Amino acid sequence: MNFFKKLTELNNPKANVNINASPAEKLADIQPEEQWLPNDYEEGQLAIDVYQVKDAIIVKSTIAGVKPEDVDISINNDLLTIRGARKLAEQISEDDYFYQECYWGGFSRSIILPVEVKADEVEATIENGVLTVVLPKAQIAKQISIKVKD
Repeated sequence: MNFFKKLTELNNPKANVNINASPAEKLADIQPEEQWLPNDYEEGQLAIDVYQVKDAIIVKSTIAGVKPEDVDISINNDLLTIRGARKLAEQISEDDYFYQECYWGGFSRSIILPVEVKADEVEATIENGVLTVVLPKAQIAKQISIKVKD
């Protein structure tokens, strides 16, 4: 059985699928020979805002507690990937938590860029826990009218 059919249970329309299960929980039900990620694989998805200004695409994300050297930003063709890790500085026993809602560990997010950008002019900064990536647009889109000849 292929990985995606097993993951989504498309092969069994009457299957009881937990849509709130994490990817790691869904992977746990797959037989070892079908896995392409290790059992202990867990990576958080980074929440982002993406918008445009006249000359650039702006990507913003709250990544409080992450050092600039722990963030990797790459562009491959039209795919922007932000990857990093939020590290907990102290060891705390599970039994000592009253609430544990913050995500600690690796995270990533990839998006397809809506327009072509100048990859060699991209700038990224972290200020007050907010990552801002400025991607200058390669060309400003302009409409050209073309007359059809007889």
